[in-house]
Amino acid sequence: MDALIVGHAYIDVTMLADEMPAGDEKAVARDYAVSFGGNAVTAGFACAKLGHDVHMLTTQARDWLGHMFAEMADAYNVRLHPRKVSRSSLSFVLPNDGKRAILRARDDHYLQPFIRLDIAQARVLHLDGHMADAAIYYARAAREKGVLVSLDGGALRPRIEELIDFVDVAVVSKQLCKQMSFSETEMLAWLKSKGCRVGAVTIGEKGTLWYEGDGAPQHLPALLVPPEKVVDTSGAGDVFHGAYCASFLERPDASWRDHFEFARAASAHKVQRLGNEAGLPSREDIARALAQFQEAPEPVD
Repeated sequence: MDALIVGHAYIDVTMLADEMPAGDEKAVARDYAVSFGGNAVTAGFACAKLGHDVHMLTTQARDWLGHMFAEMADAYNVRLHPRKVSRSSLSFVLPNDGKRAILRARDDHYLQPFIRLDIAQARVLHLDGHMADAAIYYARAAREKGVLVSLDGGALRPRIEELIDFVDVAVVSKQLCKQMSFSETEMLAWLKSKGCRVGAVTIGEKGTLWYEGDGAPQHLPALLVPPEKVVDTSGAGDVFHGAYCASFLERPDASWRDHFEFARAASAHKVQRLGNEAGLPSREDIARALAQFQEAPEPVD
C-alpha cells in the first residue's frame, strides 16, 4: 500500500449547459460526464492513475450508484474498504465561465464502524476531514508510525481543529480561511503553530501561498491556461492533492515546491476536461502542461 485515502465518496454528474432552466422551462446540455467524486476520493484516483497502490476507506451503499463506484475503483486498481451507508451520495456539477455550481445529496449516517487497517503499511495518509472519527484515528496512528499525513482542508468540518494536531501537510482553501475568520497569512501562521510541517492556501487563479518548515510564506503562481481552454474547474483542487501525494511517493526527498509545481501542472490539465475521470492526468499530460503553460505574473501590491 502506497497511500491510504479516507474520505466521503460521491457519484458526480457534470453537465455543460449554456443556461439553467427555471420553473417549467427545459434546456438541453451541450455535454455531460458521470464520474467518481469527493475531495479525498478524487485525489486517490489521481494518485492511482499516476501509478501508485491506493487503498480507500470511504462510504459505499448497496445500490446502483454504489455498484458503479465499485466498478470505477476496480478499473483503477483502487482497493476499497467500504463503510456502509444506506444510499450513495450524489452531486450535480454545473461548470460555468471558470466557476462551478454544485448541488449535493449526502448520506453520512454510517451503518457500521470503520475498518482498522495497519497504517504502517502505507507511506501517505490523505484525508479530507469527512468521517472525522476514522480520520482522527488514522492520523494519530500515522503520526506514531512516521507515515506522512496530508489534509485537504476544503471547508470547516467537525473536529478539524483536533485533526490538525496530527497533520504534516495541510493544504486548505480560501473558504476555510473565511469560515475561521483568518486571512491567508493568518491561516498559514495558525497551521504552523499547530505543528504542520508544510502549510498552504490555494487561491484559485492567484496560485498558492505556502510555507515549508520554519521558512517564510512563499507564493507559487498559477499556470496561465487560456480561458477558451478552461472547461471544468471542478475537481482541479482534488487532482492537485492527489498529484502532490504521488510526487512525494516518488521523490520523498524533493522540496515541497517541486511537489506543488508537479501538482499545479496536474490541475492545469484537469480544468481542460469535463468531469473528474476525464481530467485525471497521466505523466505525459503533466509534462505537456508544464511545457505549454507559463506562470501567471506575480501580483502587484
